[in-house]
Amino acid sequence: MARLVVVEGLSLDGVMQAPGSPDEDRSGGFEHGGWQMPYFDQVAGEEAGKSMAETGAFLFGRKTYEIMAAHWPNQPDDDMFAKVLNGLPKYVASTTLEEPLEWAGSALLKRDVAEAVAELKEEQEGNIVVLGSGQLARYLLEHDLVDQWSLMIHPLLLGGGKRLFDEAGGMRPMRLVDSKISTTGVILATYRPEGH
Repeated sequence: MARLVVVEGLSLDGVMQAPGSPDEDRSGGFEHGGWQMPYFDQVAGEEAGKSMAETGAFLFGRKTYEIMAAHWPNQPDDDMFAKVLNGLPKYVASTTLEEPLEWAGSALLKRDVAEAVAELKEEQEGNIVVLGSGQLARYLLEHDLVDQWSLMIHPLLLGGGKRLFDEAGGMRPMRLVDSKISTTGVILATYRPEGH
């Protein structure tokens, strides 16, 4: 049985919007895209590499999938992240996309997302990793499907933008199972819901 792991970059005020590039997601007038990139260091790279080694499949929401599908297939084969992202199965929760999906190894979840993800967890080996995909992450939280949160908490306040836990749906105790601090002050914290 697979563990469902949500991996998110957050600011200190909980914003997760557009961490990777300036034009990634400008919705709501967000002007700070790419805020995560200056903080990436060797510590973060090593932790990302460990996470990739334990990954058996990826799960994306539509918007994150489209961003990733436009970038990773065009990266060199010797890039470790490209090799893993391009080589592993990718599942997409979307009501607007249609198959066939362009990114090799990608498939749409064709029915109720909660049911489909629960079934994937039974079938897959290794972790099923959700990268970004905030709306999907909140949905999975509400349906009690997340087994682990791998959060990269960055030392900056963005003052506005989409937050990961805006509507988390009640109190949910978490247990810290690992933590590291990068050379740039990023807290790499791994939490599991109590009882998982």
